[in-house]
Amino acid sequence: MAGFRSLSSGLRALRPEAFGADPRGERMARIRRSPHFKDGVFQNPGGPARTRPSGSALDFAKVFFDKDTRPRRAPGGTVPVHSTTLADIARPPATGLRLTWMGHSSVLAEIDGRRVLFDPVWGERCSPFPFAGPKRLHPVPVPLAALGPVDVVVISHDHYDHLDLPSIKALAGTDTLFAVPLGVGAHLERWGVPADRLRELDWHESTKIAGLTLTATPARHFCGRGLRNTQHTLWASWVVAGDEHRIYHSGDTGYFEGFKEIGAEHGPFDATMIQIGAYSDFWPDIHMTPQEGVRAHLDLQGGPEHGLMLPIHWATFNLATHPWAEPGEGTRSAAGAVGARIALPRPGEPFEPTAGTVPSAPWWRGVALDPAGGSAAGGSAASGSPAGDAVGGVAIKSASDAAAMAQADTVSDGHGRAAKGTEDSEALPAG
Repeated sequence: MAGFRSLSSGLRALRPEAFGADPRGERMARIRRSPHFKDGVFQNPGGPARTRPSGSALDFAKVFFDKDTRPRRAPGGTVPVHSTTLADIARPPATGLRLTWMGHSSVLAEIDGRRVLFDPVWGERCSPFPFAGPKRLHPVPVPLAALGPVDVVVISHDHYDHLDLPSIKALAGTDTLFAVPLGVGAHLERWGVPADRLRELDWHESTKIAGLTLTATPARHFCGRGLRNTQHTLWASWVVAGDEHRIYHSGDTGYFEGFKEIGAEHGPFDATMIQIGAYSDFWPDIHMTPQEGVRAHLDLQGGPEHGLMLPIHWATFNLATHPWAEPGEGTRSAAGAVGARIALPRPGEPFEPTAGTVPSAPWWRGVALDPAGGSAAGGSAASGSPAGDAVGGVAIKSASDAAAMAQADTVSDGHGRAAKGTEDSEALPAG
């Protein structure tokens, strides 16, 4: 047995740092006591969810590697990142609430005099490997070190496009606190975050930080970073409430009836940040289409008359086979059909959700290879039909999947040139 323990310890020592750490000890005991943990894994609301591409690997590969549609999954030019972010956020928000979408699901929320940073991903790739994996399609709007102090970093779950090793290690050297779902703290402790700066929550649990109340709320997704996807770390959406304002961040989730319950208990919200990208027929249970995202927003708000929606989880990484511009076009169309108020900022463009005007121009059309967004504008993905609700994609999260599938993938713009930001190798997406 001693020899076995020695071998096990040796294998753990060889484990790549980006894989993080598995929950152990009292953390694992707390996980086992969770009402949402059953039969050795965390359970999704609404029943089991498909977390791997359905159908055969060959069918999936044919869609993902199709040479005719792949160029449309990246911009054909330079993404117009906002150029004065730091100067803009140096001034306090006039309304007391300001959001700055940094790309993908990373958002700086300034709320009632405090600063909350959701899912900070400043790394060049969302991957455990520096040489492969989905690469940024636009630069970060501001360096993380220049962003200034934040009161709390909120993590939705432990997939590579939401929990980024380089970003966490940089933030570990600051005084910020971290609010994370149950089990995720094991990763952060391995990367240098002291235990006393962690607030680790199960669904429906709350913590007070700097005068804000943060509540972990349910989501329909899954977890995992290493070779074994043990489902021992929880995924969550988040409610943040101050004295005057309240906001919601969806993390990654499929649509489910629980949005109505979250809204009834914690809403309505001044703003919701809703995932609307990387959807697919291959995994309809764990990511939302733009139409489902707008529906979730309405559920959370109790109708279109309350609050504003910020679409997130798109434009920064190539994580699915739908056209790059389609999530933006689809959200714009779906929101217009029901009269929902949305903001469409460029990456790094701050705005105040309760102000009279917010960014609303379809900025992506100037650089999209298919400016109309492909089928979203034409009706299939925007129509709400089963075939159009997800246009194919990939949500392979675990490092083993990424490692097995990683290969060179330079996206052409159709004229023999590599699209901006895609000149390097790309693995099947991490989230």
